[in-house]
Amino acid sequence: MKDLMGKAIWDFYHDENPEDLQTETSISELDELPVDYLFRDFEDMNDIEQKALELSQGKTLDIGAGAGSHSLYLQNEKNLDVTALDISPKSIEVCQLRGIKKAISQNMLEFSGETFDTILLLMNGTGIFESLEKIDTYLKKLHFLLKENGQILIDSTDILYMFDKDYDGGVYIPAGGYYGELDYIVHYKGESEEPIKWLYLDFYTLKNAAENNGFNIEKVLQDEDSYLARLTKK
Repeated sequence: MKDLMGKAIWDFYHDENPEDLQTETSISELDELPVDYLFRDFEDMNDIEQKALELSQGKTLDIGAGAGSHSLYLQNEKNLDVTALDISPKSIEVCQLRGIKKAISQNMLEFSGETFDTILLLMNGTGIFESLEKIDTYLKKLHFLLKENGQILIDSTDILYMFDKDYDGGVYIPAGGYYGELDYIVHYKGESEEPIKWLYLDFYTLKNAAENNGFNIEKVLQDEDSYLARLTKK
């Protein structure tokens, strides 16, 4: 991993000629992602992010913390005990420089030793599940990291809207797998990461997987094609 996301976050924080990130998927063209979007204050976050942060309580694990904006809000504004976790070493260095007291660079599947009252997976948190084939592995790990009366707050988008429709309203979905399983590629300053697997889940697919792995699940908020879900142990 070249850690291009982390490099962009590092460059922006240190004002070292940052450029916009570029992202693309196996079903979408190149798109610009301004790095300052990852440094937003609470007031500039979307409704799903704000709702998740409002619901967060107790000892909290922020998975995929990025530049640490969610963790900072919870630590500084809600006085919560927060751990920012991200696979990107540069991103975690910036989290530490921004004042996050607990920031760890590690894959969540390898992270252990603690349990949490709240686990956050935001900005399409289901993406890290990679594929339907691996979703049980990730949900079992989340179950292990969650306290008995804890909660997981996770968001995703049903990307069915991205596929062509026929005159009867039917949707043309490519054969060979679940339509939310995509290849995701990041570009920055002329470099490109190797494609990673990224999973967008409709709510009912997430619901079935969650219930099969020992969770109750409720939809907390719907915002167009995106939603926030809350998982608790059965």
